Amino acid sequence: MTEHNHLRSIAPEEFEAYCEVAVQAFNETGRLAEVVGQERVVFEFDRSIAAFDGDAIAGTTAAYTFQLTVPGGAVDAAGVTFVAVLPSHRRRGILSAMMRHQLADIAARGEPVAALFASESVIYGRYGYGCASDQLSLTVRRGEGTLRPAAGSAGPGDTSVRLRGGQPADMSTELAQVYDSVCPHRPGMMARDDRWRQAALHDPESGRRGMSPQKCLLASDDSRPRGYAIYRTKPDWDDDGLPYGRLAVREFIAADGAAAAALWTDLLTRDLIGEVTARMRPVDDPLLDMLADRRRARAYLSDGLWVRLVDVPAALTSRRYSCPADLVIEVTDDLLPANAGRWRLQCPGPGETGTATCERTTAAADILLPVAALGAGYLGGVRLGALGTAGLITECRKGALAVLSAAMYSDPAPWCPSMF
Repeated sequence: MTEHNHLRSIAPEEFEAYCEVAVQAFNETGRLAEVVGQERVVFEFDRSIAAFDGDAIAGTTAAYTFQLTVPGGAVDAAGVTFVAVLPSHRRRGILSAMMRHQLADIAARGEPVAALFASESVIYGRYGYGCASDQLSLTVRRGEGTLRPAAGSAGPGDTSVRLRGGQPADMSTELAQVYDSVCPHRPGMMARDDRWRQAALHDPESGRRGMSPQKCLLASDDSRPRGYAIYRTKPDWDDDGLPYGRLAVREFIAADGAAAAALWTDLLTRDLIGEVTARMRPVDDPLLDMLADRRRARAYLSDGLWVRLVDVPAALTSRRYSCPADLVIEVTDDLLPANAGRWRLQCPGPGETGTATCERTTAAADILLPVAALGAGYLGGVRLGALGTAGLITECRKGALAVLSAAMYSDPAPWCPSMF
């Protein structure tokens, strides 16, 4: 940034000009009023950062205050968002200045972790973020959604699952119950308060892309709701006059396999629907194994949540580990020097008493890794051994990387269904 630029948070009366930067940077058209109205529901003005060129805003970033599920628990996390620089102000160091400023602020707030969804996957590695989860896009065509006979078989004493359709807003209480029951057990999920429940049901016309308003399918039994799907539809016919409507699943949460199977059976066999799509699905989505032919899901893999450790010892001691480990890791971190150096990580395995510790040490390092690699493995979905093979981690003592990789790996796979 030049000497004419400065960074500060914005006041509410500056919010429209602030949002305009993101609209311009992301090549949106005619959505400013909608963005302003939508974002006010969840926006935290004290966590906003604007880069000014004189009196005009040239760059933006912000953060939301979240509780992030991690293996065996949860951690305070900053959900980084609104990262944008005006096209006219690129390549001036504005983004780097904002990222540094924001990381310092997150550290000062005592949040051990930052997380984001990347608009472009090449940007955030240089700021210490690592890709901590992947996600699938699934496409199942008409007649290809047959499930195995045993898919989602109910356990002993389970009652039958019933389905009920309706409007998401009319089922908001049940949806929240399902989400809250699943969230503590899936690393990567963010706890939702009333603001985020409202945001999850927001249904702007511009987001429909010619499809219907959102609809909801709820799975429940006599005692509780157990799953739901929020989706849109669009009628269509092919060139031969055959029905080829589309059904797009926006959010699908199920507390158990029986509820998931009941929901998918309904959605994949709808009359007049030629194609069902589901984006942002976990890599271990049980639908792949429920299908009689998993190839019919046409799974496409992309990156999901990116994680950055802001306070290495606090982050590493906030989660559980899959096997015991006693290792010295040497972390490199160019942006947050307090993270850099050697740390002795001692963690008990499942069923053992005590919690993990992570303390400074002068002992020889077993593993040398950048903070981005540690963030990639933090939620338990990335094999650190694979990062070592790719040259991103250096093993100083033979066998140490396999131990750390096994300890950090977790089940189920990390997944964040909440775009922010």
